[in-house]
Amino acid sequence: MPRKRTRRDKMSEEETSRVPVTIITGFLGAGKTTLLNHILEDASHGLRFAIVENEFGEVGVDERILSEKADEEIIEVMNGCICCTVRGDLVVALKNLYSKIAQFDAVIIETTGLADPAPVAQTFFVDDEIQSKFVLDGIITVTDAKNILDRLDDEKPEGVENEAVEQVAFADRVLLNKTDLVSDTELKTIETRIKQINASAEIYRCEHSKVDPKHLIGINSFSLEKTLKMDPEFLDTEGEHEHDPSASSTSAKFDGYLNINKLESWISDIIQTMGADLFRYKGVLSVAGMDQKFVFQGVGMLFHGNFVDATWAKNEPRECRFVFIGKNLDKGALINGFMDCKCSSELRFKVGDEVLAQVGADSDDGYVRGVIRKTWHSGNPYQIELHDGKKTKVWGPIDEDDFVKAASGTVEA
Repeated sequence: MPRKRTRRDKMSEEETSRVPVTIITGFLGAGKTTLLNHILEDASHGLRFAIVENEFGEVGVDERILSEKADEEIIEVMNGCICCTVRGDLVVALKNLYSKIAQFDAVIIETTGLADPAPVAQTFFVDDEIQSKFVLDGIITVTDAKNILDRLDDEKPEGVENEAVEQVAFADRVLLNKTDLVSDTELKTIETRIKQINASAEIYRCEHSKVDPKHLIGINSFSLEKTLKMDPEFLDTEGEHEHDPSASSTSAKFDGYLNINKLESWISDIIQTMGADLFRYKGVLSVAGMDQKFVFQGVGMLFHGNFVDATWAKNEPRECRFVFIGKNLDKGALINGFMDCKCSSELRFKVGDEVLAQVGADSDDGYVRGVIRKTWHSGNPYQIELHDGKKTKVWGPIDEDDFVKAASGTVEA
């Protein structure tokens, strides 16, 4: 079957001499991966992309929640901060990608939320081979309308840059995302603040990072001259980007299954105790009893989790992975809490077994006798019909004695 012709195939040799690159940046939780998914799913641009996905933590999550459309793309994943620790890896990745140039029209780099975009952009001007093969098309900064002013006002230790300010300052386009979470008056205040930092960037208000890709891709907007006026030391390769030492990440993964009710209870607890220090947390989870993948994302006190259309393939290993990024993290508590959500897909009871269900009753320590009617329903291990004269149905949310235990005279399966 002949390969699908890309737009690059139809261009002249002169036009295809350098591959356009778009950098998507923005603070943690702003909506960068959501934007990337929208671009991948939009058929109007007719482009195929090579994607460089950068994550701050050791365990990657974002490449697992890219659109299914990304199966057709070339994806390079780098763990670590692209603006410092793995910056050299970006050069290697781009050179490797160029050998596959016939398979894509453009490159999109999604940076970690703690990256300063300047060193990433600098890569396309200080390395002769990269400069001859790639051209920086534009820097797109996604901002979270609910939290951007707090991020811009963050006080950093001496010598440490405020990444959120740098991300806005170097932007060619600023997406003011999550506009539904703030008032119109607040939006105007935010836009004024953004313009004070970067007067030339075009601002697009949006929800769920939905902006027509024609405003973001193929815009030929990055100007070295403008950048040097703003930052005369832009091309100085000796400078080092220094992160706030109080900011760090912790991550965990395990093979197997997770109990969704345990997860939600645990997340509720850490939001109350650690929420102010959590910049970002996200995960792709294998929930026991469900074939769909569960994607969980949060910023500070705001979190959202849901089952997505993507399902676990028949031969795909079931696994759970989670990443937390924030300040002064209690890494041990976070990892232990996540691991405590692990469960088996095998249950102690089967349909028809008599059990005692914890429903907070006034007698018998809160337990009421009932019978198992369903197993693994909507992520719950059991649906139980109580022997209360009303045949009330309740969930057995966790397969432990504190919630469901064997009735006297019955034998566990």
